[in-house]
Parts: sequence; C-alpha cells; structure tokens
Amino acid sequence: MAKLSVNLNKIALLRNQRDIEIPSVVEAAEAVIVAGAHGITVHPRPDQRHIRYSDVYQLKQMLSNFGGVEYNIEGNPFTGDYMKLVKDIRPNQATLVPDEPGQNTSDHGWDICPNIERLKPIVEELKLLDIRVSLFMDAQPGIEQAAKTLADRVELYTEPYAAAFRENQNLEETLQRFADAAAAAQDAGLGVNAGHDLNLENLSLFLENVDNILEVSIGHALIAESLYMGLHDTVRQYLGILETQ
Repeated sequence: MAKLSVNLNKIALLRNQRDIEIPSVVEAAEAVIVAGAHGITVHPRPDQRHIRYSDVYQLKQMLSNFGGVEYNIEGNPFTGDYMKLVKDIRPNQATLVPDEPGQNTSDHGWDICPNIERLKPIVEELKLLDIRVSLFMDAQPGIEQAAKTLADRVELYTEPYAAAFRENQNLEETLQRFADAAAAAQDAGLGVNAGHDLNLENLSLFLENVDNILEVSIGHALIAESLYMGLHDTVRQYLGILETQ
C-alpha cells in the first residue's frame, strides 16, 4: 500500500492572508494525522509565501507526539535556507526539487545528467544524517540515472498525468510513460514516490497502472476537496483508495 503524505502549503497560504494565525498549520497537521495520514509534507520557499521556516520547526515539535508519522521537507538544496532547515530538523525524508526562488509551484523535475555531480555531495550529506533522499523527477527516459546520485528514491512529477486525465487526451500513452519510468527507476534500485495534482478522481487509475508506488504527496487537491468534505473525511477517502490498490 502506498502511503499518504499530506502537503500543508495551502493551509499556510490561507493563514498568511491575515495576521491572526488562522487556520493553524499545526492544527491542520494534527487533524490529518488523526484521520490516518502516514506523513506530513511541507515545501518552504525562500520568500516564505506559504510555509514559514517557523512552521517547519513547530511541526517537528508537534510530530514528536505522533510516533511513526513521517516528515517530508521539499525544496531546492541550492537556494535559501533549505539545507540549514533540513540539517536542523532531520526529517524522515528530504525531497530535492529544482525550483527557482520565485516559482509559483513545482513544474519540472531535475535534468539529472548535468546535475549528478552537483547533487551527489548533497545526497551524501543528508544520508549521513539518516535522512532518506528523494529527487523530484519527470517521467522520462533516463530517470534511472538518478541512482548515480546515491538518492534513495525519486518522486514522479505527476502533473502531465493529471492534465491528460482532466482533458482525456493521450491518457493511455501518458500512463505508459509513467509506468515505464517507474519500472526503470525501480530496476536501478530506487524507490518511487509520486505527487502533483493527484486527486480523488485520478489517483486510483494512476495506481492501477503504475506499480509499486511507495508514497503519494498530495496537497492542493486534498485541501480544496476538504472545503466541502472536511479534512478528516477527505483523508479517509484517500486512504480508502490507497487500501484498495
């Protein structure tokens, strides 16, 4: 069964519109954990426009009360204070993403071959701290080259699949591309996560066609769906999908 890690960035974005700390990122994290989520994901960007660095530390403290719940911190290791945060927090997983500082959202994975030698010492440093390392990657031929960085996993950038599902165009071909990429990564000894624009409508088909996904990281859709159903029931629906795969 793939694990569910809930990305809290959108909770923080809403909170930041006012100065009264509502909604609380920590309370939202507690709610999804009580509902059964296996992990929490945050992606603090240098401008702190949603998750603040203070949130990262507060969530670490809160998670000490919940044994077995994983903490995943995403970000670009070459910008801002990402590496300081990760070394201070020592999360279960660091997902390295090639974001530019002003990017609206993650929209591509690593161009891996030119970056192997840049990433390898970062990966080694994190693994010495007992942090599992995942690289955000497009579902393309050559994904297996990520193993040369000594990373533990890759996270497939799933927006192209979500777009194909939403528009009902090239869906079969897109799913095959993701299945092939996942298999190539797994054959190279990498675990495979997935995330970006997965939702209650498209998640099941993805998991039916792409084998052995270890974790899905879902934020924007889950938070949007929870406006109608509540956080607890929304998380339970995602877990129901994962449990049937």
